[in-house]
Amino acid sequence: MGFIDLSGSLGRHFGSIGIALNEISTRLSVTGAEHLTITGFATSRAEKCVSRLCEVLQVSDKLNITIDSAIPEHVGLGSGTQMSLAIGTALNEFYGLGLTVRELAAVTDRGLRSGIGIGVFEQGGLVVDGGRGEKTLTPPVLAHMDVPNDWRFILVFDRRGQGLHGQQEIQAFKELPPFPREEASRLCYLLLMQGLPAVAENDIIKFGDVISQLQRSVGEHFSSAQGGVFTSPEVAAAMQWLERQGAVAIGQTSWGPTGFCTIDGAERTESIADQARQAFAHFDTLSFVVASARNSGGDVFVG
Repeated sequence: MGFIDLSGSLGRHFGSIGIALNEISTRLSVTGAEHLTITGFATSRAEKCVSRLCEVLQVSDKLNITIDSAIPEHVGLGSGTQMSLAIGTALNEFYGLGLTVRELAAVTDRGLRSGIGIGVFEQGGLVVDGGRGEKTLTPPVLAHMDVPNDWRFILVFDRRGQGLHGQQEIQAFKELPPFPREEASRLCYLLLMQGLPAVAENDIIKFGDVISQLQRSVGEHFSSAQGGVFTSPEVAAAMQWLERQGAVAIGQTSWGPTGFCTIDGAERTESIADQARQAFAHFDTLSFVVASARNSGGDVFVG
């Protein structure tokens, strides 16, 4: 849901807020085999994760891995972190290594910027991480809260493209101007003294206002690299429409192109999502997905 200090003007780089979702997930199973086989979704990414993990953890790759579902890649939903941690956790259990989620994250170089993916895999819910300092291995979780059960999220996908990633993302960060210290301070205050209390008191309007302010600030800072506050003009149009219907917490997740917003009530959210599908039917590249918050971490089943 957004970064706090992109330039480290307050002493730590990045820092971010995010929420775990139920409906979009990575699910996989691992069993022993005579040689490595990987089937299902995102097999190429999974193969890279397995190779890296088996080498670093010094375990055999004679495994059969079945990927039943995978988060779409490079659309701002932390697919790489969730795939790495899911496979790492499965290997940890399979071989009885006794490692923590953060130890697994460190060996796969996750959390180099945002620590949200690690935090939500550990605990679910809403997470605020403290970014990176001089001695940081993985960004520490500063706040963890359950999200109110009635809150729902609409994700707006643009199937045509992906957000910046890899070397493009690294170069973009190098070319961005410094993030103002005063603005980083303002965002910290908004989040700590307005956003988080709003979650505790089930005040979706106040929470939404804080997230929208944070998103506008970061989006404007990123605009030179991504072509505007939103990467996709069609997603931007959909988000403006959703805001007029009463949605709050309007923003883009990471480099996009996925947009998001928050609405109170499952039935109301489904109704608005249906209306959005009709209103934007002429944009055949857009899709609207309703999601609920997941207030628990990743599940591990042994059988």
